[in-house]
Amino acid sequence: MSDAWISGGDPRKDAEVRLFCFAHAGGGSALFRKWDAHLSPTVDVCPVVLPGREGRLREMPFNRMEQLVEPLFRALAPHADRPFALFGHSMGAAVAYEMARRFADSPHGEPAVLFASGRRAPHLPTRRRRFSDLSEDELLDELATLNGTPAEVMDQRNLLEVFLPTLRADFELNESYTPLPGPGLTCPVSAFLGDTDPEVDQDEIAAWADATRGPFMLRLFEGDHFYLKGPRTEVLEAVREDLAKLRL
Repeated sequence: MSDAWISGGDPRKDAEVRLFCFAHAGGGSALFRKWDAHLSPTVDVCPVVLPGREGRLREMPFNRMEQLVEPLFRALAPHADRPFALFGHSMGAAVAYEMARRFADSPHGEPAVLFASGRRAPHLPTRRRRFSDLSEDELLDELATLNGTPAEVMDQRNLLEVFLPTLRADFELNESYTPLPGPGLTCPVSAFLGDTDPEVDQDEIAAWADATRGPFMLRLFEGDHFYLKGPRTEVLEAVREDLAKLRL
């Protein structure tokens, strides 16, 4: 069952470092689909697929972080057999942060670096309305404004209705989240942000510096909340550069 958590089959054995990637609310492996082609062979990109999407559409999605952490850790731990890093975007940044803390409390130890993208620091309260409480029509309207769902998908109401329970569960997980009990981090944290992101401002992303006692890096990119779609070459080069700084 652990293989279901990672898109693309078995992780590569020849990579120097594994990069576990966690998407936004409602997202899956598609956000990171072309990253491996840019970062290999040094980096093995492992997009994480949570229950309720893609090949796991029939599985019940998690709506609380404390329910997710332990099964996700058990799935990823066998693949932490070499230096690894975590990249999380939006909701995925909170998941990646809790995974970093869970690994820190295990024999595997902390990740080489935690990449936190497009989300306020974990100790900061939200400043927006709760999406998980919205009606179906209101939720779809908000989804459209975030610019993370392709227009051809937004035009297929029947398809969206099938996926709405997972999207709502993701928003509930994200909006109910507060840091879980456990150790703090000492690993480097690299925070990424689109310069016109309506969800997060620069002070909120800079506050990730307080999430670790280790080095902190902040990078701004042109774009909105989904500045990294494409994929963007400059984003991938930044990931490569930050990993290279660690001399893995």
